[in-house]
Amino acid sequence: MSERLRIVSRQGHPDFLDLPWDTELASWTHPRLATVARGVARHVVRFVRYGDRVYALKETGAGAAHREYRLLRRLRDDEGLPTVEAVGVVDGRRSRDGEPLGAVLVTLHLDYSLPYRYLFRLDQSEGQRRRLIDALVVLLVRLHLAGFYWGDCSLSNTLFRRDAGALAAYLVDAETGEFHPTLADELRHHELEIARTNIAGGLYDMQAEGRLPLEVDPVGVVDELEARYHALWNELTRTDELDPAERWRIEERIRTINELGFDVEELTLERSPDGTRIWVRPAVVEEGHHHRLLRRLTGLEVQENQARRLLGAIHAYGAWLSAREGRELPEAVVAYRWLSERFEPVVAAVPETLRDRLEPAEIYLALLEHRGRLAERHGREVDNDEALVSFLAELPTRPPERLLDVDEVEAVAGVAEPVDDETP
Repeated sequence: MSERLRIVSRQGHPDFLDLPWDTELASWTHPRLATVARGVARHVVRFVRYGDRVYALKETGAGAAHREYRLLRRLRDDEGLPTVEAVGVVDGRRSRDGEPLGAVLVTLHLDYSLPYRYLFRLDQSEGQRRRLIDALVVLLVRLHLAGFYWGDCSLSNTLFRRDAGALAAYLVDAETGEFHPTLADELRHHELEIARTNIAGGLYDMQAEGRLPLEVDPVGVVDELEARYHALWNELTRTDELDPAERWRIEERIRTINELGFDVEELTLERSPDGTRIWVRPAVVEEGHHHRLLRRLTGLEVQENQARRLLGAIHAYGAWLSAREGRELPEAVVAYRWLSERFEPVVAAVPETLRDRLEPAEIYLALLEHRGRLAERHGREVDNDEALVSFLAELPTRPPERLLDVDEVEAVAGVAEPVDDETP
């Protein structure tokens, strides 16, 4: 290997020195290679396994690799936005003949993430399409609130995770992105035009491949995405004009935003010179209202809808405890007892060989749904212990989604997802 080879890798991850960096990625035959289902990419992307972790390697130019590395770190680490984790950059690569090779961006594969083609094939209902669009809308709005212009929004550049009956979207590819102090309306509208073109094109491709019913209208799908984007953006950013006697409407507005899963970190209030009107606008809005509350109470790191559902389970458990013990218990005590007496025993009961089916929060919520169906079927209350027996018996029928490989996609779609795309 050339002495010019440089590997920048974050602490807590491998040094990747055992990989054949003097060979272009498309020609690798290394034993660490893993086959992972994913969307279509413009670059060669390979996956390697180190223990229970899988890393994505994207071959690109040195400047582009370092720039995307910095963008991903800022998006995830500084802004708290849902993206893949940037791990490192490898540059200064040369072949054994001394020819220069492309740089490589290294990211950590997102556990329990699912490509959109798999989700569409698994469930072709209108509800599934709505969940995909809703997830992508929330991601776009969050990026734009942070002043980030993606520049290449598409279903292929997005991964999805299950989120308590909904989906959560994660940005995968940030090479065309850029930060702005405030994102101008013109850029937001241009972003939506790019999204419309990319998403409709992806859906038409799926129809041509026979993977999506012809009755699905791609143009109707992107129309819905744009309408939902504008509705959510307006709800989170609009300015309300109030009478000073209606200041209670400020709290009402904040509650509405909280119910959407966002927190209002700052408000801008302006009073008219004569004092007869007040203008109120959210100045800083961040997603994760329920996520942060659950983390404070239990330490669990979950997604927003999962947190909303788990908080409901905690409150229900608290009501049951209070009725049984004849006294109100502090919220922190209820949360601790729920975690140790309900959540953790369920997760621990799942055999090691089945823990790749769903992440822990989804396991618990799926058990609650299963228990509800059993209670309805038998016409009586069913506790967790009873429901767990049949739930665990059914769990092996679910595909292992922690690291979805080509075989699982083939089983659902009948056609393998692309593993590595060599399109320049």
